[in-house]
Amino acid sequence: MSLKLMWEIRAFCTVVDKGSFIHAARQLGCSPSAMTRAVQHLEEEIGAELILRAQKQLTLTPAGDCYHLFAQRLLATQSEALDQLAELGAAPQGWVRISAPEILALGFLPKTVARFSSLYPEVMVDIRFSDKSLDPVEDQLDFSIRGAFPQSSELIGYRLWDYRRHLYAAPAYLARMGGATPLEPEQLEAHDLVVHTAPRILRDWYFVSPARTLRYTARPRHRFSSGIATLQAALEGAGIARLAGWLAEPEVAAGRLVRVCPAYRLASSKWQDPSMHAVSASPRLSKGARLFLDAVREDAQAIAGLYEAARGQHEAG
Repeated sequence: MSLKLMWEIRAFCTVVDKGSFIHAARQLGCSPSAMTRAVQHLEEEIGAELILRAQKQLTLTPAGDCYHLFAQRLLATQSEALDQLAELGAAPQGWVRISAPEILALGFLPKTVARFSSLYPEVMVDIRFSDKSLDPVEDQLDFSIRGAFPQSSELIGYRLWDYRRHLYAAPAYLARMGGATPLEPEQLEAHDLVVHTAPRILRDWYFVSPARTLRYTARPRHRFSSGIATLQAALEGAGIARLAGWLAEPEVAAGRLVRVCPAYRLASSKWQDPSMHAVSASPRLSKGARLFLDAVREDAQAIAGLYEAARGQHEAG
């Protein structure tokens, strides 16, 4: 069986699974017109119409329904064979290209790269650090690491670690403002707020405590598109910042930050806590990309463990 025919079969199955040529093209990283041509060529090869296209709705013909079952089995068998061969083959090599929030440049990912490189010397890692949510398809990435809340999309998601957000300020800032730590959101009106604006500006903060929930409109004194700059501004005493607990709690333990409104956490508009996660356009990563994602997930467990321990100490104290 030719590679061209295998591609056409994969295109057909993806169109059926996604129910759309556009979504299938996004999944496979090509144009909708390329998907259409692939299915048309497959129909010509088989000599039967497989998909009925009417008013933007796709329906399998009887021939298409029958062929789809066997095509799925064929692709599953090929995938299993490729996985087995990859495990028996040479060591992984080549480039792994990903994106990640800037804040992960502070120790986490550089450490992972260093450890990974010692294990797989033939693999090179290219990381685009950006607080914008880069698209794995458009930006030609193996996967993209994102914070906050997973967005509904056709991308394949991998959870790394969960966390909570809180407000933090430097002791020097609180001393300059009179020494008292704000305990309730309403007290923030008298303070300088530092807001992280990427990947989008959030005008409302949603406070959650055991006693109540509150929607609060933040009026920032300073705004930064960089998570690193937001953290640094809080450490330098520029104001009160909303920060991820896994990032800020070590600074609290070191005495460089204090939790503000300590009974509260800041959630989404649906009152959910965020997570760090990775997204990919395809469930089949290259061997190098799959191994690097495994390394990231392994190191993420250490981050999650340290954060849970720090959070437990804070809440107990």
